[in-house]
Amino acid sequence: MSDMITIREEDLIETIADALQYISYYHPMDYIQALGEAYKAEQGPAAKDAIAQILTNSRMCAEGHRPICQDTGIVNVFLKWGQNCRLESSKSMQDVVDEGVRRAYNNTDNKLRASILADPAFTRRNTRDNTPCVLSVEMVPGDTVEIDVAAKGGGSENKSKFKMMNPSDNIVDWVLEQIPSMGAGWCPPGMLGIGIGGTAEHCVKLAKQSLMDPIDMAQLKQRGAQTDIEQLRIDIFDAVNAQGVGAQGLGGLSTVLDVKIYDWPCHAAGKPVAMIPNCAATRHAHITLDGSGPTYLPKPDLDAWPDVHWEPDAEAKRVDLDNLTPEEVASWKHGDRLLLNGAMLTGRDAAHKKIKDMLDAGEELPVSFKGRAIYYVGPVDPVMGEVVGPAGPTTATRMDKFTEMMLDQGLLAMIGKAERGADAVEVISRFKVAYLMATGGAAYLVARAIKESKVVAFEELGMEAIYEFTVKDMPVTVAVDAEGNNVHTLAPMHWREKIRKESLLPTG
Repeated sequence: MSDMITIREEDLIETIADALQYISYYHPMDYIQALGEAYKAEQGPAAKDAIAQILTNSRMCAEGHRPICQDTGIVNVFLKWGQNCRLESSKSMQDVVDEGVRRAYNNTDNKLRASILADPAFTRRNTRDNTPCVLSVEMVPGDTVEIDVAAKGGGSENKSKFKMMNPSDNIVDWVLEQIPSMGAGWCPPGMLGIGIGGTAEHCVKLAKQSLMDPIDMAQLKQRGAQTDIEQLRIDIFDAVNAQGVGAQGLGGLSTVLDVKIYDWPCHAAGKPVAMIPNCAATRHAHITLDGSGPTYLPKPDLDAWPDVHWEPDAEAKRVDLDNLTPEEVASWKHGDRLLLNGAMLTGRDAAHKKIKDMLDAGEELPVSFKGRAIYYVGPVDPVMGEVVGPAGPTTATRMDKFTEMMLDQGLLAMIGKAERGADAVEVISRFKVAYLMATGGAAYLVARAIKESKVVAFEELGMEAIYEFTVKDMPVTVAVDAEGNNVHTLAPMHWREKIRKESLLPTG
């Protein structure tokens, strides 16, 4: 047996920390190139505009070293530990890796948002440094340590699906059943990771691990499937894109850029299947340690980004939020593109819960919502003279149960990402207000439209406090208009039919 390889504690910490900083602002190049191809092929104008925002945001983040998305994710680390390597540390592997996470998320040059809450069922206290991560360690033969690091956004993680299938159940049918219930909260276009077999918990882990693989669907289709799993990948890819969901759920040709599948032998009585989507802020990297010191990922070539530069749509309507009237809101039609100017309030889960508790107790709210717009967002802390850090929208459906309460306070417009539930759409049409959608996965670009920011209530909630943002030309799409017309239902339906009739998707 060759001499043992020593992996120093500090080298593992530094490698993890560097990788997490790196993936916060550099998209994987395979994703960017696949998205560039999707942009060229896209025929849906709203979807094409959303992809342009995502690509422009990606390049801005790569240049400015700021997070692609304000949700900087829950950290997943997969270690394949060579059995000829020893960790020189008195700490547990979890503690060592968590120290790398802590260092990355509290980096003063690019502080990342801490989203991890301890005591999840009750007090839900923020751990302040995004630890602990979710760690998987596999012992394998060899002299190196292979590390896959991912930062998984809550919007896509929340759309994870799992089923203990019967052996005869059809996997493609099950995936297609899930797509409508996933809506757009996972920020398509992304990837679908699928695990088949094993046990319940192993199956879900396989789905997550499969998302670490590079995007290669175009190459696979070109050479043709050589295994049943490859054919299943193609079948699911084609069937999902034929649904017409499109970028951000706005209707179009690209809903997924790839489908990955890992499988594992399972018990004769069942067929566990799990599916986990990756969002437009797909963040992961692969690194190797060999005992010679920390490993740093190479800086990508900025010229490799597609030459796409988003500009506000010339036909977009400029809106003055400081003088917003019910009549103007009622004039907006679903699918209209708007550029917002003036002051808006922010608020998300914790703020809405606090507002409800105050109203239930008969207390006066610290801020008036009458005639205002609210933006569902939890921004990243600002650095280096920024007004605010990356500040893209959070999934609006989580605020559905508070919608009537907020509209009772005189709110005229809500801004978030993805669709609203049927109950919220009914309330929106009853109150004759509107729900506007900002592009998920374009957080830095959106933040550039924010010219002033101040906390106006609930400062103790940190990123969940109520801010007042002053914005200039912030791009949004009318997703639900005052009549209750819902772009997330109507646009995919239209594109599904168009794709079917006109055979718009390439078959090979």
